Amino acid sequence: MENTDYLVIGAGSAGCVVASRLSETTARVTLLEAGPSDWYPWIHIPAGMLKLVRNPRVNWMYATEPEKGSNDRAIHWPRGRVLGGSSSINGMLYVRGNPADFDLWAQMGCRGWSFEDVLPFFRKSEHYVQGGEPEYRGQGGELRVEDYRTILPLTHRFVEAAQQAGHVFRKDLNGREQEGVGYSQMTRNGRFRGSTARTFLAAAKGRPNLRIETDAIATRLLFEGRRCVGARFRQGGAEREIRVTKEVILSGGAVNSPHLLQLSGIGPAAHLQEIGVGVLQDMPAVGANLQDHYVARVQHRVKGEISTNQLARGWRLMREALRYAVQGRGALTFGVTTAQVFCRSREGLVSPDLQLLFTPATYERDVVGTLEKEPGMTVAVCPVRPDSRGTILARSADPLEKPAIRPNYLGVASDQQVMAVGIRLARQILAAPAIAKLSAFELMPGPEVTTDEELVAYMRQYGSTIYHPVGTCRMGEDPGSVVDSRLRVRGIGGLRVIDASVMPTLTTGNTNAPTIMIGEKGAAMIREDMAA
Repeated sequence: MENTDYLVIGAGSAGCVVASRLSETTARVTLLEAGPSDWYPWIHIPAGMLKLVRNPRVNWMYATEPEKGSNDRAIHWPRGRVLGGSSSINGMLYVRGNPADFDLWAQMGCRGWSFEDVLPFFRKSEHYVQGGEPEYRGQGGELRVEDYRTILPLTHRFVEAAQQAGHVFRKDLNGREQEGVGYSQMTRNGRFRGSTARTFLAAAKGRPNLRIETDAIATRLLFEGRRCVGARFRQGGAEREIRVTKEVILSGGAVNSPHLLQLSGIGPAAHLQEIGVGVLQDMPAVGANLQDHYVARVQHRVKGEISTNQLARGWRLMREALRYAVQGRGALTFGVTTAQVFCRSREGLVSPDLQLLFTPATYERDVVGTLEKEPGMTVAVCPVRPDSRGTILARSADPLEKPAIRPNYLGVASDQQVMAVGIRLARQILAAPAIAKLSAFELMPGPEVTTDEELVAYMRQYGSTIYHPVGTCRMGEDPGSVVDSRLRVRGIGGLRVIDASVMPTLTTGNTNAPTIMIGEKGAAMIREDMAA
C-alpha cells in the first residue's frame, strides 16, 4: 500500500498547477496521469497541433453520441491524454474571458469567484511578455504569454476590416476591455508550446516531495465511510492503490472527473444502478450541466495573398522550417486563431455573447486538422454562452469503457439564433473593403445560404466543437451543485474537484486560461485549509 498526503488525479491544465503549488509546501504530493510523458516532438512545435488532434498517442479520442442537433453526426472530441493534458495538444490561445462571466458565477452563489476575486490568480500565473496594463496583466509567473510572433497580412486585413465594420480595436483582449477586435495571444515557452507540464510542472519536478506517475489510469476512488481516502489505478498491467492522509483532488477535466465519480458510486443513483455500480451518494448533477462551444465556419477562397495553406507544403514549408529553426519565427509558430472579435448579437446584453475567430487558412470539410491545398481564410462563429445543456454518463462499470457524451448542441432555439446573427456579422466583416478585395468567393456556407432556416440547416450539418467542455461537476452553494465554493464534493470528506468541470457556466472565449486560474485558486484554498 502506497501513501501520500495529497493525490492529484489528472496532469492537465489544472492538475499540473495544483500539484506544483501544493509541492511548494512540505506536503507529499502524488500526481497521476493516464497518458505518457510529453516526449512526443509534435507537442512542442506550435503548428504541430494539427498532428495531435487525432493522435491516440496523446489523445483520449472521444466522440459525441449522434444527436439531432448535429444531424446525427458523431463529432470528434480530442482531449489531452499526456502530461499537460489538453494544454499539450490545444491551439495555445490565451483568453481569460469577460469579467461579467465571473461576476455571474458569484451571483449564482459561488462565493469568492467574482472577477475581483479571480483576477489575482490570473495575474499570479502569467508572465505577459508585452507587459500590458499592470493592474490586469501578470509578470513573473510560470505561464509565459506572448502576442503572435509572425502575423500574415491576411490577419492584418481582417483586423482592419472588422474596424471598418464597426468593431473597436483592442490592443489587449485580456486587458481592461474585451469587446472589440484584436490579435490573439498564445501560451509559449520560448519558441515552443507553453503547456502546464512545461511551465508549472517543470518548475516543480526537482522537488523531492512531488511524485509523478504516468501511464497510470485511475479506475476507482476509495472510501472509508463517507470520506475519500485514496484511489485505485492501473499501471503497466498491474492494479495499484494509493492512500492519502489529507485529500484527493480530481483534475480529470469535464469528461473524466464526472466519469470517475460515477464509477466510484457518486452520481445519479438510477443510472448507476442500471449499469451495475453501487451507489455511495445520489448526485444527479454529476455529469449534467455539460456546456461546450459549438461553431459554424464562414470560409472564403483567397486570391492575391498568401494563407497558411500555401505555407504548409512544398518549398515554402521547407523555408518555414528553416526560419523556425534559426529564428523561432514563421508559420511553425502559428497556433490556430490569429485574431478575434468579441461582440453582441443584440442590444441589451451585459457583455459579448459572440466570439468570431479568424484563421488565415481553410481546412478540408469534415476532416479535422487537414489543410486544404488552395489558399483560404476562415471565421469560426461561436456563441460563447450557449443555453443548451448536455450530459456525460458512464456506459458501464468498466473504467476503461469511454462514457457517453451527449452535448445537445443547438438544443435551444436561442443558440441557433445567436449563431445565425454571428454568421451575418462575420459576413459583414469579410465584405468590408480591407479584406473583400482578397476574397475570390465564399466557400461555406455559400452565398445562396441566407435565410434563418438555411443557416440553421448549415450549422447542424457542418458545425463542430472548438473543444471547450465544462460544467459537469458544477460549483455552487445550492443543494443541487456537485462541489461547493471551495471545490469540495458535497457530502464527501477529503475530496475536491479542481478543473473546468466545476464552471457553472462557460466563459466568453477559450477555456484553458480560466482552467489554469481555477487550478491556482483551488490550490490556494487547499493551502489555506492546510495552514488552518
